[in-house]
Amino acid sequence: MSNARPRRWRPPSASWLLVAPALVLVTAILFVPLGESFLRSVSSPTWTLDNYTGLFTDGVTVKVLVRTARTAAEVTVVAFALGYPYAYLLTRVGPRARAVMLVVVLVPFWTSVMARNFAWLLILQRGGPVQAVVSALGGHVTFVGTTLGVTIAMSQVLLPFMVLPLYSSLSGIDRRLLLAARGLGSSPLAAFWKIYWPLSRGGVVAGLIFVFTLSLGFYVTPALLGSPQQSLVAQLLAERTTQLLDFAGAGALGMLGLVATLVLVAWANRVGGTISAIGVVATSGTKESR
Repeated sequence: MSNARPRRWRPPSASWLLVAPALVLVTAILFVPLGESFLRSVSSPTWTLDNYTGLFTDGVTVKVLVRTARTAAEVTVVAFALGYPYAYLLTRVGPRARAVMLVVVLVPFWTSVMARNFAWLLILQRGGPVQAVVSALGGHVTFVGTTLGVTIAMSQVLLPFMVLPLYSSLSGIDRRLLLAARGLGSSPLAAFWKIYWPLSRGGVVAGLIFVFTLSLGFYVTPALLGSPQQSLVAQLLAERTTQLLDFAGAGALGMLGLVATLVLVAWANRVGGTISAIGVVATSGTKESR
């Protein structure tokens, strides 16, 4: 005869109600507009995928997509080239110097994006201080109205998104591993490449993916420092929705950008480990921690 007692019925937990307001808000401001854009992109003027195929047959749109991807890649490379040494130096200096260096990175981050871009417009404009220095050295470079000026300004604006994930990752590396490698006869360069670099891979991937995906949708900087002939995807979206009233084509372009971003995030999640919103890398899924 079994002594098991019958399970008493328990009412369902109401803890999920705590997240209900957030779920409703996210659904209202994110998923509903996304769903409406998707439906318009496949149902206007009839149920068809012509709006999506048109993105790759329209020569102007293809040029804008290629230019946007190239500009985002250039901004990512520049931000990484500046951000990795800066984040490494943050882990090597004392607390006071580290606080000053973090303020240097974060104060522009807290400043209005418009203010920063207008500052770059004044610095890079024709006859401005940067062009005056270049002219004094015998060169002639135009910054405003070109992708060069856009790349410089976007790299500065997005630099904190590279530095902060890298610093979070690099500060967690046990430097005694490098000392052990040096003690076993490894050169500094070999110790860095075989030990330090693999352990920092999660932060590198987080910084790269943050800067690249944010660059894909940048609007203010290209609008102020670029030109209509050098427009990017965000400007093309604005033109289609506000001037051409082509909501179906704009929706298809937006869905393409969303899919590209999700693919990149999935790739980063696979390569660099789980990436949180602040760039903290959970190393439980990386090969180094196994």
